[in-house]
Amino acid sequence: MAFEKIKRSENYSEWYNNLVNNADLAEHSAVKGCMVIKPYGYAIWEKMQQQLDKMFKDTGHSNAYFPLFVPKSLFEKEEKNAEGFAKECAIVTHYRLKADPNNPGKLIPDPDSKLTEELIVRPTSEAIIWNTYKNWIQSYRDLPILINQWANVVRWEMRTRLFLRTAEFLWQEGHTAHATKQEAMDETVQMLNVYSEFAESFMAIPVIKGIKTENERFAGADETFCIEGMMQDGKALQMGTSHFLGQNFAKAFEVKFQSKEGKLDYVWATSWGVSTRLMGALIMVHSDDEGLVLPPKLAPIQVVAVPIYKTEEEHQAILAKFDEILGQLKKLGISIKLDDRDTYKPGFKFAEWELKGVPVRLAMGPRDLANGTVELARRDIKTKEVVSLDGIDVFVANLLEEIQNSLFQRALSFRKEKYFEVNNWNEFLDVINNKQGFAFAHWDGTNETESKIKELTKATIRCIPMDNLQEDGVCILTGNPSKQRVVFAKSY
Repeated sequence: MAFEKIKRSENYSEWYNNLVNNADLAEHSAVKGCMVIKPYGYAIWEKMQQQLDKMFKDTGHSNAYFPLFVPKSLFEKEEKNAEGFAKECAIVTHYRLKADPNNPGKLIPDPDSKLTEELIVRPTSEAIIWNTYKNWIQSYRDLPILINQWANVVRWEMRTRLFLRTAEFLWQEGHTAHATKQEAMDETVQMLNVYSEFAESFMAIPVIKGIKTENERFAGADETFCIEGMMQDGKALQMGTSHFLGQNFAKAFEVKFQSKEGKLDYVWATSWGVSTRLMGALIMVHSDDEGLVLPPKLAPIQVVAVPIYKTEEEHQAILAKFDEILGQLKKLGISIKLDDRDTYKPGFKFAEWELKGVPVRLAMGPRDLANGTVELARRDIKTKEVVSLDGIDVFVANLLEEIQNSLFQRALSFRKEKYFEVNNWNEFLDVINNKQGFAFAHWDGTNETESKIKELTKATIRCIPMDNLQEDGVCILTGNPSKQRVVFAKSY
């Protein structure tokens, strides 16, 4: 298949952009900073969405939908949240256009359509949702409220990259309301664990679960929990966040409830979300110089079958056998595609499906048919073998599971190689600038030191791991006492 190949080792950023384009996942749109997610890319997102949606519902959540627009006065009610998103907000000021009398063919805002109150295009939905919850909650009997919504949001980014950072992106955002602090904290941690389980079991990406520092915390939250993944260039990607909002939004929107004891109290809140940024993680953790590599659980096509023949008689005989095989695979819930296009040669098809990351490829010619065999190629390790058609369905099902586990173990081994415990500034600089990985280092706990390290190295504290051991040490920058290590890395 003719396309420009760029090696990860030579230009990781260009390799990523090139792969997104060549694998037909997404492209830039006519709207600067926004993307078009193409059918194959969207099919992968749908697989993610379906699995996450099941996991949310299994933990008691229901889907709802809230408006895209947030009145400015509501957005401003929780001050920290408003300030945190202010620089990224898109604002609607008029609701109608009219022809420009001084420039025929051009449109300008109609002055008579100026809104009495400007509308924020949602960068996140806490404000509109908590203003709604105020009408839903009066008593402890109304709690908990466990709501998720699948939506788009707008955060006006100046420097964009497909899937990783765009002005508009797709996501889900959970918003829950609880009677007690402990219930809300339990919800926050539960959803972080859901994200971690999804990342590791379905995306085959090992993640570090942790707590964000005050500098990195979600605007308006008391605590932000996160999962952090390591990409193949040693940079971190924040793959999901779960926020304990305390009573901040309840107080801002006057959301109170009467407890069982008859007391009036503010509701406790959480919010949590993942976005199409997960597509970027999937690409950057597993893919190679030949194209996309997909874990079977998220591959839209898990098996592709390619017939090889010279005569129409051979063609029909091979199709009949493939029809039988594919029927067996379908019964096991395996998604398959028969590539019987007569406009492309087998070599082209092999390259195309390799580029698109299909986990398993079956190829059959007349000799295979006669021998009762099929050629099987694995995308993850690029091996080929001839296997018997006897029990092929079970063989492929087991192989897909093996590939899923193999991809996780490969990513875990890579992270172990790039995860360094450092004890002084020089070791820290070596990891961040030369070894290009995660630095597990002592920090004195101050915002000033955290900001200084970021200024000097562009590395940030990705998280304070939840399973952290408490140990005495000294900060790598200031030499001040420290009780625990934190994870530093450059990030997307």
